[in-house]
Amino acid sequence: MLPPKVAASIGHYRFIAFDVETACNLSHSICQVGLACVDHFGQIDTFSLLVNPRCAYSSFNTQLHGIDASKTARAPDFAEVIAKLLPLMQPQPIVQHSTFDQRAVNAAALHYHLPTPPLVWVNSVTIARKAWPEWLGQGGHGLGHLKKGLGLSFNHHDAGEDARAAAQVVLLAEQKLGRPTVEPLVPKALRKPRAD
Repeated sequence: MLPPKVAASIGHYRFIAFDVETACNLSHSICQVGLACVDHFGQIDTFSLLVNPRCAYSSFNTQLHGIDASKTARAPDFAEVIAKLLPLMQPQPIVQHSTFDQRAVNAAALHYHLPTPPLVWVNSVTIARKAWPEWLGQGGHGLGHLKKGLGLSFNHHDAGEDARAAAQVVLLAEQKLGRPTVEPLVPKALRKPRAD
């Protein structure tokens, strides 16, 4: 399920940008996931997976992303996909553009009677607002405006492409701010005990 290069690099990425597309207005109806895995040199490994949402598609959503029931009929469902992705996703922060992706993942976990995935989420909209405050009220910090404002090239509403765009937003923001905006996770064994 994971591309060989990504599977060989588990635990060695700095952060992973993550995006989902849904089949309808139900938050748990994930039909595609996209991951953009960013290494410590700023290189990005991107891939996406189709997911069988086990529910009906709305014509609005299909028109938006081009995915319908015929494309996901033989795809694994969320429970199988998240089981394969968690070893990759847990060791580093997960970047999402807004909070929709986290809500969708948590809703899908609940729908499939799974525990909430123990992920550390970072919102790239917040990062973009710090880097380009002048765009507040002038087009905003959604991917559509950032695509134009930053000269990004991607196919909006494809989960892999949107994840890559979110990763690029973070990297460009870090260049502009002159500092990292996504901190690596500290392994539990190395964490200092809290002083109560």
